[in-house]
Amino acid sequence: MSVHLKREIDNLKQMMIAQCSTVEEHLWQAVKAVENRDSTLARQVIDRDFEIDRKEVDIEEECLKMLALYQPVAIDLRYIITALKINNDLERIGDLAVNIADAAEYLADHPPIEIPPTLETIAERSQSMVHLSIDALVNLDCPLAYRVRHSDDIVDNLHEQVAEYVQTQIRRHLDQLESLIHLLSVSRNLERIADHATNIAEDVIYLVEGHIIRHKKVDT
Repeated sequence: MSVHLKREIDNLKQMMIAQCSTVEEHLWQAVKAVENRDSTLARQVIDRDFEIDRKEVDIEEECLKMLALYQPVAIDLRYIITALKINNDLERIGDLAVNIADAAEYLADHPPIEIPPTLETIAERSQSMVHLSIDALVNLDCPLAYRVRHSDDIVDNLHEQVAEYVQTQIRRHLDQLESLIHLLSVSRNLERIADHATNIAEDVIYLVEGHIIRHKKVDT
């Protein structure tokens, strides 16, 4: 590896770490806005989404520049390709955090409804998956990445439980229809965030082990 390419890759790694930190913060704030009925915090997440979008473009441009200038091979090429893919997943997590913040803003401005413990669990699980997938990336930790991948089915099952709860509550409390739909939206967006965390974990496995496991069945 040339000195110039090494410097560029080190810079890319720092850019990725900064983006990961921002995305995690926005997700945490969005979830807190739902839990605390905090419309001000929700609005902060929505208004600051441009930060993630800007960083996504910067990272993509940096990756494309390195591919064009240095024609990297082997592990360097895999890292740049992986960074491009993870960059997209991080941006999507940011968008989904905005969706959660939108729902939080609505819920905060309307009469309170009961939040089932299952939704709190799915929030904790999804945030944990994002955090662990980022740790796996930073530390190139394959066992941790596999652990994240095995967690995805748990979140899917939790979301199904929330959906069943919302359907039951709609039949009992038709006057809360809109709020309950927003509650279901929170769960759905958290489930999709878990999917993107799984994507990141699978890309870490590709980066370290050199093979693609996406779409392959998870061993039980």
